Amino acid sequence: MTGREPVRVLRLITRLNIGGPARQALSLTRELRPDHVTVLAAGTPRADEGELADPEVGVTRVPLVRPLRPVSDARALVAVRHLLRANRTEILHTHMAKAGTVGRLAAASVARRLPTVHTFHGHVLDGYFSPAVQRAFVAAERSLAARTDVLVAVSPHVRDDLLELGIGRPEQFRVIPLGFDLAVHRKVRGSSGILRAHLGLSDDVPLAGVVGRLVPIKDHATLLQALAGLSEVHLAVLGDGELRAELEELSRSLGLGERVHFAGWWTDIPGAMADLDVVVLSSRNEGTPVSLIEAGACGRPVVATDVGGVRSVVQDGRSGLLVPSGEPRALGEAIGRVLGDPALANQLGEAGRTVTEPFSLDRLVGDIRGLYAELLGGSG
Repeated sequence: MTGREPVRVLRLITRLNIGGPARQALSLTRELRPDHVTVLAAGTPRADEGELADPEVGVTRVPLVRPLRPVSDARALVAVRHLLRANRTEILHTHMAKAGTVGRLAAASVARRLPTVHTFHGHVLDGYFSPAVQRAFVAAERSLAARTDVLVAVSPHVRDDLLELGIGRPEQFRVIPLGFDLAVHRKVRGSSGILRAHLGLSDDVPLAGVVGRLVPIKDHATLLQALAGLSEVHLAVLGDGELRAELEELSRSLGLGERVHFAGWWTDIPGAMADLDVVVLSSRNEGTPVSLIEAGACGRPVVATDVGGVRSVVQDGRSGLLVPSGEPRALGEAIGRVLGDPALANQLGEAGRTVTEPFSLDRLVGDIRGLYAELLGGSG
């Protein structure tokens, strides 16, 4: 972009709740400087979702909420339209479904033609809502795609799923995988003792871990049922959400009360993963699971359900073991296999470091910088 003023970008995300989309939005806002000046606008997450922040990145609040709320949504539309005009925005980039809807409608209502990008970090079109609501979402996304310049999918699987649903055209899509600064993760060698000390567990206690929101799509219930068949194995649940009380009660009813540790949101993920013998994911659907990227970078073996974009992160039999979703027995057997075979666990973990190398922040920033240059007719 040499020879011109910095590109003015409005990055709109529904909320900066703990997870991959928020990390991407914050990182891109920071790392695209100085040749891009980005206004990052977001709603406010619920308290149990947690919120990510970056001391180097300011956030402009807009009344975006995840549920359908016509009054709030109308206010958000007006607020986003004002930001587009006030900041003389050259590119609008939206993340997550509600931001994508409000942002693209706002862009269509301004007088001048505005290049638009929407990132599908996964999709909420399978497993999240009732069939009727799901059909409405699909219809809305088809209409919005028609007025979007570029649709970004975080994996080929997400792109293909969306195309199969009639959302967008093949030429509109770019597959741009997630990217993170994983330098600290890659330094993990051996146990840190941080998590185990917090949980009161010695080094010889088998410890599995799961990282993420406690919401239905993550299907922690199947993981707890799997753990019931694994004597002496403990589970660290790193995360929080709407199902915490329900999952705590299920844990007690399964007789797992002393073996399941609900630790809440954990800041030092590399330090925690260093203490885990295996990282588990039991989701019914996923875009690109950040916890498994982090696990691989930390050299931790993975057991996960074979759903969504998991295979873009985990190579079955090489960096982890994949099982069907919703099957506690299969999940438990895979966890037991890893815990019972230290050589296999080490092999899977070390392979994970290689498999996750493409998920770097430098690569992500370069991809997005090139995309923006393409939209504005430049060479980057």
